[in-house]
Amino acid sequence: MREKEIEKYLREEIKKLGGIAYKFTSPGNSGVPDRLVLLPCGVMAFVELKAPGGKTTAIQDRQISRIHNLDFDVYVIDSKFKVDCFIQDMQRRIGDY
Repeated sequence: MREKEIEKYLREEIKKLGGIAYKFTSPGNSGVPDRLVLLPCGVMAFVELKAPGGKTTAIQDRQISRIHNLDFDVYVIDSKFKVDCFIQDMQRRIGDY
């Protein structure tokens, strides 16, 4: 399975929750996560997508740390199963509101 297929699956599942999974780019800031996920009730997360077994690069790790240090969630997802786990976590967070 390719990263592109996992990314498409993520977008479809987020849409089912009434959310948006924006493609996230930040000129001049290499290594930022691939997607900014916005869901009802003000729930937000960053998602870095990888092909199965793929690993983040050093610059991605630095960006993820910077985002974590600001108390935002960043998920690294490399399979449809992990998308499903992410979706369950997001459903729980929406339900908390």
